[in-house]
Amino acid sequence: MLIGDLLLAHGLVTAADIELASHRQKENGGRLGDNLVALGVLSQDQLDKIIYEAPQAPKTIADTGIQSANLLRIMFKAIYVNSLETASEFSAAIKLPVPVINRLIQEAGDRKFLEALGTTDQSTFSENRYVMTEAGRRFALESLQQNQYVGPAPVSLENYQDRIVQQKITNERVEQSKIEKSFEKLVIAEDFVRRLGPGINAGKSILLYGPPGNGKTTVAEKVADIFANIIYIPYCFEVDGQIIKVFDPAIHTPVLKESEELPKSGLRREEFDGRWVPCERPIVITGGELTLEMLDLSFNAHAKYYEAPLHVKASNGTFIIDDFGRQLVSPEELLNRWIVPLESRIDFLKLHTGKSFQLPFDELVIFSTNLSPDDLMDPAFLRRIPYKLETVGPNKSQYFDIFKIVAASRGLEMTEEILDIVIDELQVKNSFELACYQPKFIIDQVLSACKYQGMDPHFTHELVTDALKNLYTSNAQGAGKTAAKSLSNSSASLAAAQ
Repeated sequence: MLIGDLLLAHGLVTAADIELASHRQKENGGRLGDNLVALGVLSQDQLDKIIYEAPQAPKTIADTGIQSANLLRIMFKAIYVNSLETASEFSAAIKLPVPVINRLIQEAGDRKFLEALGTTDQSTFSENRYVMTEAGRRFALESLQQNQYVGPAPVSLENYQDRIVQQKITNERVEQSKIEKSFEKLVIAEDFVRRLGPGINAGKSILLYGPPGNGKTTVAEKVADIFANIIYIPYCFEVDGQIIKVFDPAIHTPVLKESEELPKSGLRREEFDGRWVPCERPIVITGGELTLEMLDLSFNAHAKYYEAPLHVKASNGTFIIDDFGRQLVSPEELLNRWIVPLESRIDFLKLHTGKSFQLPFDELVIFSTNLSPDDLMDPAFLRRIPYKLETVGPNKSQYFDIFKIVAASRGLEMTEEILDIVIDELQVKNSFELACYQPKFIIDQVLSACKYQGMDPHFTHELVTDALKNLYTSNAQGAGKTAAKSLSNSSASLAAAQ
């Protein structure tokens, strides 16, 4: 992890700035960051803030927070599985700086686990090559029998706890203008956005409820995307010698992309701890598939290490429970599982050995449901959700605006004549409530019909009424009828112009 990469990820410098500073560094010496400050590219305060926030590389084995015996096992598993030979290869595999690796190599040599083979033949630099002795191979195999985790060294539980607190979501102030900009392409009531803003900045739980198809999921996803701070996620952490994996490429988005075009000389890669991955704030979205087991440590009995639960992977980010009340687990069980974390902001987890430990519970939890909140949870739990916002169906004017936005994005012109056809069919003839998802559904149907008939996309009375017939079934009678649930959950809610 390089200081230049971090500055790039934060948007404080450009690749050209780094190249210019690198040339200055070659002429005048000093560190890259200091040369960037001297060039006026960024301020000393900005540089200090980035360096302070990033985990610093350990200088000694004690600095890692992990016992040397456990680090030695991690290193030997990597050597055995990946056929590694040099200190730099060991360092890249387990993400510890070379000085710490050299101390582990010395310890391995004292225990007759490694033998030196001489130096590598490299044009730029040379380093010693090592091979495992028979005792070293036995140690590696014993380590793999203990657990089959092979990868970056873990961080300590204490370091992980401190890091979650240091980068908590409430540290990031989301300004009103940023929230309004995020929702500017949606047709949504001003008072809804005004009430939503304090909930986002509080970092407390939010309940979105209301009829289906009116944008609850869209709002939740927009909220999650608002946060911009870079945080640090460990590959894994250790509790009583047990490995618990946290970093998940399906959830965590790294902000650093190695570029061969950037100058690398003299940038002091070992300044920062490679066991942590700089990432965007995570977003976890779960729906009907959520079970209680997914909120507990998952122990792989074969590999003998743990996978962190979903909400731990969402730490310092956003956890969205979509379609709340339709999970495999009952609402009561789920709420009982989280009633303490939501109140105390601390969660307790247990290893299969019986050892319990705690982690800070720092994430914005958003419950989204089209069921009645009073039917889902009792007053005691409702009290623990401080922000409750209802998404309601649009009025006729808002509905027309949604239709025009979506139609324009698909190359169609929406007229009041077509709107009258839709309103007559939905509300007069069939007593349907207007919903935000309906315009996109109707437009998609019209476009498909035009494609089938070989016509240029356009609205007609016939095409619109045919589309509306696919919005509901013939036995949907009476007031308050709603379209099929699968349609009402359309991601086009609130008329985001696609």
